[in-house]
Amino acid sequence: MSNIVAIVGRPNVGKSTLFNRLVGARVAIMDDESGVTRDRHYGDAEWCGKFFTVIDTGGYVTGSSDIFEGQIRDQVDIAIQEADVILFIVDSDVGVHHLDSEFANKIRRSKKPVILVANKSDNHNRLHMSAEFYELGMGEVWPISSQNGTGTGELLDEVISHFKDDGEEDPNKGIPKIAVLGRPNAGKSSYVNALLGTSRSIVTDIAGTTRDSITSHYNAFGKEFIFVDTAGIRKKSRIKEDVEFYSILRSVKALEESDVCVIMIDAERGIESQDMNIIWMAHNNKKGIVILVNKWDLIEKDSKTAQEFQENIRQALKPIDYPLIMFISVLNKQRLFQSVEAIMKVYDNKGKRIATSELNDKILPEIEYNPPPATKQKYVKIKYITQLPTKSPTFAFFCNLPQYVGESYSRFLEHKIRDYFDFEGVPVSIVFRKK
Repeated sequence: MSNIVAIVGRPNVGKSTLFNRLVGARVAIMDDESGVTRDRHYGDAEWCGKFFTVIDTGGYVTGSSDIFEGQIRDQVDIAIQEADVILFIVDSDVGVHHLDSEFANKIRRSKKPVILVANKSDNHNRLHMSAEFYELGMGEVWPISSQNGTGTGELLDEVISHFKDDGEEDPNKGIPKIAVLGRPNAGKSSYVNALLGTSRSIVTDIAGTTRDSITSHYNAFGKEFIFVDTAGIRKKSRIKEDVEFYSILRSVKALEESDVCVIMIDAERGIESQDMNIIWMAHNNKKGIVILVNKWDLIEKDSKTAQEFQENIRQALKPIDYPLIMFISVLNKQRLFQSVEAIMKVYDNKGKRIATSELNDKILPEIEYNPPPATKQKYVKIKYITQLPTKSPTFAFFCNLPQYVGESYSRFLEHKIRDYFDFEGVPVSIVFRKK
């Protein structure tokens, strides 16, 4: 069973800074701008042999001009419900704020262990000022500085004293990780929310609503994997804010750490250069690729529309020809669960292993019928094939003159392997070695 600690409080009190310190990495985006964090953000932490999950939340606020205000409060409420221990963060530099008092009344009703943390207590003056938070009636005040770590050890000792067990060291170990990527407003967060059946990520028509990479655990209908909902990736020339720059860095990191990349394309706009850049990035990192064409319900269709649309995508991506393509509508929940089947198929294909005997029985006759063309009167003779123990399918062809095998013949062999063994959605690498 996982122990869960939720970090809550009003905006700009240092919640994300504390979150990053507890999980030991700069995972959540930090900025002096208020309201940077919007969705719930999960990370794993450990202290004195106790393992727990930390939830970073957006700043709780009422009566502001922020259009995300209501949805952020909903995300905070969910985090409080999930938590075993609540860290209520306040700002020693500012003192008691009216939102602190309002929020204190709210979390008292949770009946959960609440630890009042006076952040930014990084000098003697602020340390003394933290005493005024006793007026909130939340019990002992724990002064810390999440920026430099002062007081966090004593705070964590208090946190783990409320745990009923040691927790799980790595609850997500061995579970496939799926990154959902694409341009802004393609429907990534709506897709994840629809599959999870809950508002895991805030969804609006405003481009750039999702900022951090949001991790979710999907476990339904016999399928289990980790979804990573990412911020929309735009061209560098269109990035105007530092926050968006770091959002895109998180998206790229999610791509690099994933097993399968789901690329969401807006059917109304078709495949554009930035979509192709993302797909090439996934290809270069040797990830499984599923292309989901969303908003298919908005397209006027006849019997050939899907085939022509798919052919346009294939033409644009040449020479990449292996991604699995599916047409969906998140709004109408059209083919959502079929898309999950497609994702798992690609994940299974990525880990598929072909027996050496079967590989040689199928491919060597094809090589004999279509041998490598001679180069400089040198004749290449391939004698033996085996699959290498790599994360993505890689096949070694042992021959007498590997340096004379051309790129076109390598593609021919790749296509033959795909013809005999289903590797749809995953890159296949061919290497030649001297026998």
